[in-house]
Amino acid sequence: MKLHCRTVIVLLLGLIYSISVRGENDRSTPADKYQAGSQYLAYPRPAYGLPRLTKAPEGYVPFHIEHYGRHGSRWLLKDDKYDRPVEYLEKAGRNGKLTPRGQQLLAQLRDIRKASKNRVGELTPLGHRQHRDIARRMTENFPEIFVPGTHVDAKSTVVIRCILSMANEIAELQRICPGLTVSCDASRATQKILAYNSTDTVAKKLARKVEKELWDRYGDEMDKKYGDHSAFISKIFNDPAFVADSLDEAKVFDAIFDVAVNTQSHDDQAEFYDVFTSEELHNNWLLNNASWYISAGNSALTSNRVPYNQRVLLRNIIESADTAMVSPRLSANLRFGHESIVLPLTILMEINDSALDIGEFDADTPAKLAERWRNYEIFPMGSNIQIVFYRPSDKPSYSPDEVLVKVLLNEEEATLPVKPVQGPYYRWKDLRDHYTAKLDGFSSRFNE
Repeated sequence: MKLHCRTVIVLLLGLIYSISVRGENDRSTPADKYQAGSQYLAYPRPAYGLPRLTKAPEGYVPFHIEHYGRHGSRWLLKDDKYDRPVEYLEKAGRNGKLTPRGQQLLAQLRDIRKASKNRVGELTPLGHRQHRDIARRMTENFPEIFVPGTHVDAKSTVVIRCILSMANEIAELQRICPGLTVSCDASRATQKILAYNSTDTVAKKLARKVEKELWDRYGDEMDKKYGDHSAFISKIFNDPAFVADSLDEAKVFDAIFDVAVNTQSHDDQAEFYDVFTSEELHNNWLLNNASWYISAGNSALTSNRVPYNQRVLLRNIIESADTAMVSPRLSANLRFGHESIVLPLTILMEINDSALDIGEFDADTPAKLAERWRNYEIFPMGSNIQIVFYRPSDKPSYSPDEVLVKVLLNEEEATLPVKPVQGPYYRWKDLRDHYTAKLDGFSSRFNE
């Protein structure tokens, strides 16, 4: 399967621009309920406009960007994500066990299920807008790069929501700067680079094994600390004993929770966070946050191995940047994929404090972890890593050793694991050496 840029853009341009650009959703209510969705958090929209970026060191200008971005907001991935909540409440309704709010919720869930048919996993209109906005801000943040003649190379996984995310960004870039030279591709030939964790079975099996062991050991205690759903049950069902005997309380809660937190991916789905208490939302997020940490984090519990499932992608970024430095033209390499890549890549690159190792794990760990490591800060819908390269402006030729770099995580300046030159700016040679040694060390340690 191979889709080239011209075909994608021609076929989808009409679709992209036919989507109604509606006003921003109201975010005046407390943010915690949105963040409780973890990977479902809709991409942050700064109320004040563009993030404030630190001016480049004197005599330096940006000339190249390496990028990896997650697709934008989407529908849930499977039909049963919408079917099961309805089935649970219909069973209770047939037995007269729903409260008035439960009956109202059933009607809401039926409407959402109906709208989801033939849409599961697809990008929503908000997801389209997120990527057009990211592209526009990229040109505003780095106008020196996006000029006529700049080469933009974009690649996506073969999943349609990622292809559409790429198409939106490319379309917006070309709208703003028609003189760009653009190539883009969605091919299985590059799938192993853009979605390598899907093939790294060793890391996945290790993470699943460790998580199962931890939940087997501490699950009952964690349920006592974080698994009280009684307020939710009493709001929806008039007979808690029926839920205990005929339904699975935790499964009912989780099924409705997933639909609830993903309403923020849509412009036209009414929210129903009111069926949960703030404590229920927070506690469920604590467990999800801990689960994501085990599956992707830099943890001794998984031999600090799991983030290395993005080693192929990081080497590709390094090699692509090295190639850009010996080219006279301005350029940007854009990659589009999934949160399951953004999260471990961020950790492997040691961006901000993401590579935290919490050490031992027990029932108190989810709450302690949340004080220092929060998944929604890394991989909301539309999340992205931008690595921006700077060279001396007054030299027709320069050494790669003179190149500076800064990293934006979700368009905010980030810290990196080497000594900065000035503010958020680092010497590329130092960062490249650090990452190369790290990747080589992994290969030596695990004989891969």
